[in-house]
Amino acid sequence: MEHIRYSAAACQTDFANPVRRSEMKRNTERILQIIDSAVVGAIPFLPVKLVTFPEFAHSAPVFAGLAELREKIAVEIPNEHTEKLTAKAKEHEIFIQSGSMLEIDKKYPNHVFNTTCLIGGDGILYKYRKVNPWIPYEVHSSPHDIEGYEEELFPVAKTEIGNIGTAICYDWIFPEPTRQLAINGAEILVRVSAYMDPWNATDPMDWWTTVNRCRALENTCYVVASNQAASLKHYPPYSWSGSSMIVDFDGRILAKASEGHGEKIVVAPIDISALRHERKTRKGHQLLAHLRTEAYPMYQKHIYPPKNEDRGELSYELNNELIEKSKEQLSTDEHG
Repeated sequence: MEHIRYSAAACQTDFANPVRRSEMKRNTERILQIIDSAVVGAIPFLPVKLVTFPEFAHSAPVFAGLAELREKIAVEIPNEHTEKLTAKAKEHEIFIQSGSMLEIDKKYPNHVFNTTCLIGGDGILYKYRKVNPWIPYEVHSSPHDIEGYEEELFPVAKTEIGNIGTAICYDWIFPEPTRQLAINGAEILVRVSAYMDPWNATDPMDWWTTVNRCRALENTCYVVASNQAASLKHYPPYSWSGSSMIVDFDGRILAKASEGHGEKIVVAPIDISALRHERKTRKGHQLLAHLRTEAYPMYQKHIYPPKNEDRGELSYELNNELIEKSKEQLSTDEHG
């Protein structure tokens, strides 16, 4: 069996956020420079073959309403940014998990998605659209909520460096997205994230580290997690402490950026051959093979968003209203 072992680089950014499409070029150019640094830095060691970036590295939802997002910052994919990443992936013979950008799609004209792309030298391997926006604040759409949505919610790319899937930020607080990715074949779970204080990598909560380690061990997957490291100045009203990390399939932290704002790159080995051997030979702690799926009837029940609602265009106020209705339904179901 061919031995597949290489390094992954989890990168974090500290950019001023674009407020118009033309300003996205500045971020993309710096991302290309960071990729060069990640690859060159590993030349004397185990070569880097996967480079990942955080949520909002290309652009962030700096506007409160969908109309302004569509008008000023949202872009179609593919675009000039993904083309530059494709050229860089081809140059270095690597795969790149892009930072996210706000996406519009003529197929779904009334929606904006928070989207990241896995890119190789031949172009985009998949687009992942955030399934669990950070409500009530985030007003971009979940593809789950769109009637007639036709694309795969949790795509996995089968590549020569392993099977790669991703989910964005708040998706990871739910165990289901990464579990579905693992069931779909993922061996490497990429976390494209902008998780902020106090839930970030800071004591006493440190959700960031806890969740990354849990998702790795419960799915027997590597986790390559890039987190936003912007200061309050760059991305108010929150501060972001980075701590990007790489975790092995038993939940061991292989590398972790020091806590604090600013650009950083952390590199660690990915051994796909070892992962495949463990999955094949393990009997204990083979959690994917131990799933008793029919034991959980809750997954046959619709919870969010409430059904039969004339939702109209998403907004902060509407998100709050829908959350309250779901809470009421849960309370009715629990107490009769």
